[in-house]
Amino acid sequence: MKKYLVVVDMQNDFVDGALGTNQARAIIPSAVEKIKGFDGDIFATFDTHFDDYMETAEGKKLPVPHCIKDTGGWQLNKEILAALSEKGFTSVEKYTFGSVDLPEIIKTAADGDEFTVELIGLCTDICVISNALLLKANFPEAAIAVDEKCCAGVTPEKHNAAVEIMKSCHIDIM
Repeated sequence: MKKYLVVVDMQNDFVDGALGTNQARAIIPSAVEKIKGFDGDIFATFDTHFDDYMETAEGKKLPVPHCIKDTGGWQLNKEILAALSEKGFTSVEKYTFGSVDLPEIIKTAADGDEFTVELIGLCTDICVISNALLLKANFPEAAIAVDEKCCAGVTPEKHNAAVEIMKSCHIDIM
């Protein structure tokens, strides 16, 4: 059985930049340990925006420019990048909360074999849950899991709420 790890948006702007939080910084050691110990293929998503961010639907609801492509905030956290670089990974740029391309990328990688997917990253209540639900919708028979100690939400309360919703949708919480 193939195993996949999806590292969601562990970018500087979500860790200690424009939208960074203490909770995001606190999960870095656990996420690094998870990556280093993972035996399988790894995909890392990049929340990706452009100079016109403030004119987008997201920018109008969240008026904080972040993850503008090729800026320092768009880059992966240095500790996460070091761990990923040791293991090898596939980058997946995404232009909305959930990657509409990720299910096809995983389907191609699986090449007909059974697989499991585990997700870690930021933010639990926005991009992690969006990607987990997209994967569960595309692969209803696959085991989709989220390691909650390697995730952080916008707030601890929103993190906990997202975890409960994912449990309701049969996503395994580790």
